[in-house]
Amino acid sequence: MKRAFLVVLDSFGIGALPDATTFGDEGANTLASVAASSALCIPYMQRMGLGNIEGVSCLAPTPAPIAAYGRALERSAGKDTTIGHWEIAGIYSAQSLPTYPNGFPRDVIEAFSAATGRGVLCNLPYSGTDVIRDYGEEHCKTGDLIVYTSADSVFQIAAHEDVVPVEQLYEYCRMARRILVGAHAIGRVIARPFVGEKGKYTRTGNRRDFSLEPPAKTLLNAVSEGKQDCIAIGKISDIFAGSGVTEEIHTHNNAEGTAALIEQLGRDFCGLCFVNLVDFDSQYGHRRDVDGYAKALSTFDAALPAVLSGMREDDLLIITADHGCDPGYTKTTDHTREYTPILVYGKQTKAVDLGTRATFADTGATVAEWLGLSFRGVGSSFLHEIQ
Repeated sequence: MKRAFLVVLDSFGIGALPDATTFGDEGANTLASVAASSALCIPYMQRMGLGNIEGVSCLAPTPAPIAAYGRALERSAGKDTTIGHWEIAGIYSAQSLPTYPNGFPRDVIEAFSAATGRGVLCNLPYSGTDVIRDYGEEHCKTGDLIVYTSADSVFQIAAHEDVVPVEQLYEYCRMARRILVGAHAIGRVIARPFVGEKGKYTRTGNRRDFSLEPPAKTLLNAVSEGKQDCIAIGKISDIFAGSGVTEEIHTHNNAEGTAALIEQLGRDFCGLCFVNLVDFDSQYGHRRDVDGYAKALSTFDAALPAVLSGMREDDLLIITADHGCDPGYTKTTDHTREYTPILVYGKQTKAVDLGTRATFADTGATVAEWLGLSFRGVGSSFLHEIQ
């Protein structure tokens, strides 16, 4: 009964890609920025070979890694969550999803306002914490919805939980998702509920993402079509619009996501457990909090002994990422175009250097082969290299 645990440390890049300049991200390096913090303590990821990966010079290599290690290029035209996860799962995206640096066009906003019966505030690219600071009071007085975007392909709706109940906000997001099609088929509509009073507004853990359906078959579809379990933890089900998921476990933060991962290790199932740990990105990367990012990585690392000890003979663990979000990068607060790490551990695998993979999809292809599936997507499995 083979199982695969695929863990995405959301935004944990390890150095700028060769084309990073095209994306405005020359010199970005999430790992290097975090490694400069005295708060970083990740002995288990280092034992797995994180410091041995090609191009990583900010961590000392270990002489005897316990896992296979390497890095991956993002082949697709993007640096966002949706494109990154889709590529991990086997899809190449030749074009980036639409973005709106000047806000959404009038016809989109008017259609959304008509559907919800509420007015719209902001409609600009904005920091999520700044937008509720600047528009929260007006929203609470009028009931108008705060709509904003970023450098990513996102339509974000912020609302106070006392003004718009969370389930109602989710329904507004579904309305927006139905409107945002065709030329405006953005990657994600995101619910951003918040609480508090003027000057003390804070976002809650009730965020939800409403994504486009993947345009092609993914690893998740292959797993479920093969009559195996596909367990999605965190925002994985949201990212794939539920396609291919047989069980979803929504979590509010890294702690809940890590606990859910460890719980699944103790369950009997056959197939894939796909995990996204979002705090690295949402709480620390975008907020340019180097020490916070370092502490979050250290906390995850401290949980690795429980993860590794919970693995069975037929288990495979892969730790990777979907893009970068360098907390030390001063040019922007957006995602950064970076290599992502690959750390592979299993009782039937060996510690080898996987080098630089041509696409994130090699990871998904490897998981598929491990589970006995014919699916490879646009990737090439490296299973033969680690067995």
